[in-house]
Amino acid sequence: MTGDKKMEFYRDEMIRDLRESDCNVIFTKVNGEERDMICTLNPDKINYELKGKDTQPNDKVIRAWDINKEAFRSFRVENVKYFCKI
Repeated sequence: MTGDKKMEFYRDEMIRDLRESDCNVIFTKVNGEERDMICTLNPDKINYELKGKDTQPNDKVIRAWDINKEAFRSFRVENVKYFCKI
């Protein structure tokens, strides 16, 4: 259980940072490929009317706005290799 609490805290930190600014996230996709993504949860940069809401699927996944693809993308918290505010 301790591991889960640490993961949730880290997830909360990432969500807070994503709401404040653009972030660079490098993670391993479910299929094993590595992905480098610039994303945000800053409402000023997301067109919710066209793309839906930023509802978070569960406590192990973060759904964020991919700035380059102009769409929401999800990544598993446990698969994050690098996370940094830009």
